[in-house]
Amino acid sequence: MKKPPSLVWLPADHRLLGSGEKTMPFLLLGDKYARAVKVNAHAQPVMFPLATVDQIDGLLELVDGVMLTGSPSNVHPSHFGATVTDATLPLDEERDNLTLTLVKACISQSVPLLGICRGFQEINVAMGGTLHQQVHALSGMQDHRESPEGSYEAQYAPSHPIQIVPGSVFAGWAGAETVNVNSVHGQGVNRLAQGLRALAYATDGLVEAFEVEGATTFAYAVQWHPEWKTSENPFYAAIFAAFGDACKARHANKVLKS
Repeated sequence: MKKPPSLVWLPADHRLLGSGEKTMPFLLLGDKYARAVKVNAHAQPVMFPLATVDQIDGLLELVDGVMLTGSPSNVHPSHFGATVTDATLPLDEERDNLTLTLVKACISQSVPLLGICRGFQEINVAMGGTLHQQVHALSGMQDHRESPEGSYEAQYAPSHPIQIVPGSVFAGWAGAETVNVNSVHGQGVNRLAQGLRALAYATDGLVEAFEVEGATTFAYAVQWHPEWKTSENPFYAAIFAAFGDACKARHANKVLKS
């Protein structure tokens, strides 16, 4: 009998699709995120539609890791003591309500955690950090947004270099201390939360990757999108492989205890 795979929970986005009177709520998960988990972390992606905060502990017992994905939506600024500066940008308060608590639960229960883009920002906010809502509007900062008119190939192509902290796990995964990554975001870290350690920076000083200090398992997040064509990028593939290994270790430990 084939052994069951480790399971990775990917929380859904909440979005209204359609137009006019014909709009309907949907729970969405991007294929590229699920596929990177399946193919590169060698784990089974799972969703728990309409999961609530009071269910988090029970659901974490069922899984071996959590990946917080990117999204068109932004973390609501009320969670870091600010007001909305651009009302045209999408928000997802239902996702916020779940994931900001989920982050703390993962860390306290040693559940492997990988944050990507919005997920990177969620971890920072959940732990008490703040965000710039419009990085491009700040003096001396780059515009980290993708071109809205470009193809997906162009939008997710390498956009700018990052400087990785020497000796860090990211330097090991990249095999270098400077590497080019894609850039598809408008928000970014303002104040890094206590308990997080920056491991990579853009040339304008924006934090691009961090770790949860003192974590007993995989607990890392990146501002870029390593789920894009992961198998074609050894650096991105190494991130998912390490995440997958941590999930497998948790899974094996659970089997031993059962």
